Amino acid sequence: MEKIKIAIIGIGNCASSLIQGIEYYRTKSPEDAIGIMHWDIGGFKPHDIEVVAAFDVDERKVGQDVSKAIFSPPNCTTVFCPNIPDSGVKVSMGKVLDGFSEHMTDHKPEYTFILSQAAEPSKADIVKTLKDSGTEILVNYLPVGSEEATNFYAECAIDAGVGFVNCIPVFIASNPLWAEKFKQNNLPIVGDDIKAQLGATITHRTLSDLFKKRGVKLERTYQLNTGGNTDFLNMLNRSRLASKKESKTEAVQAVLGDRLEDHDIHVGPSDYVSWQQDNKVCFIRMEGKLFGDVPMNLELRLSVEDSPNSAGVSIDAIRCCKLALQAKKGGILHSPSSFFMKHPPKQFTDQEAYDMTEDFIAGRRDD
Repeated sequence: MEKIKIAIIGIGNCASSLIQGIEYYRTKSPEDAIGIMHWDIGGFKPHDIEVVAAFDVDERKVGQDVSKAIFSPPNCTTVFCPNIPDSGVKVSMGKVLDGFSEHMTDHKPEYTFILSQAAEPSKADIVKTLKDSGTEILVNYLPVGSEEATNFYAECAIDAGVGFVNCIPVFIASNPLWAEKFKQNNLPIVGDDIKAQLGATITHRTLSDLFKKRGVKLERTYQLNTGGNTDFLNMLNRSRLASKKESKTEAVQAVLGDRLEDHDIHVGPSDYVSWQQDNKVCFIRMEGKLFGDVPMNLELRLSVEDSPNSAGVSIDAIRCCKLALQAKKGGILHSPSSFFMKHPPKQFTDQEAYDMTEDFIAGRRDD
């Protein structure tokens, strides 16, 4: 089977889990492949993904083989597959732009980014790297709030003629201008903002849908999240949170029977707790009324390792993007985007999104 050749922007915890997973499932069979939603997508297995290019701006990663860089500080996610063979792919210096928040310099090196002094590449340099490496799909794992940097790399993807999987809450697929650019160039895009396998958003959506189906009027709700990885540290700069809060809030609002007023719903990061590392703890509270207007409330605490929780979804999103490339289908992939992402261009219920994605994978819809 041919490989799906990807390039990754940002060799952080999410990239670490993805690359570990590609190697981890190489020796697994469908029967013992725990944590995989789809073992086979169009003939492609999880281990049929190959990283052929990578970009980062941290001095401890730039110039390192990808297999080593994924374990370099400040990465702190669970190591479930420590023996990654050398890939022969060195991490290239990326474009900084707004991918680095100045407040990160106030924290210890083991927790934060250290900017490399290597020369930053031009757009032409990055496009050349993508073309020379044979990249087919560019996967975006930049820090939250990297608006300029994400726009820059989206342009690189178009100029290089590659698909784009946007795993962060900067709106590319859900921005009509960008969506049209990818469509005009006949390049597929899946986005925006990866929805974890079983994380805060999908759990909150499922419970909200349950309230609706069981006739319970939801009156107010919150979702508070804490974590100790660079994502949560980066989000201490509240000016970088606008898209993240919109993405997470809209994901919940979209499944409600009646949208809540802004003051009755709060969804978003709460605080950075360094010793949690890549563990994310979510607190959900939902208040409503049952039969006879009798009040009720639900409180839930969810603890997950953040980056592996997203990697299995990314593996599926990448393979769906490959199917579109094979079919020469460009533009938004609505089915995978609605199932795999928090802020797709069109929101559907999770059951609808699941059914649409199954049909897409089976070739029953071309999106």
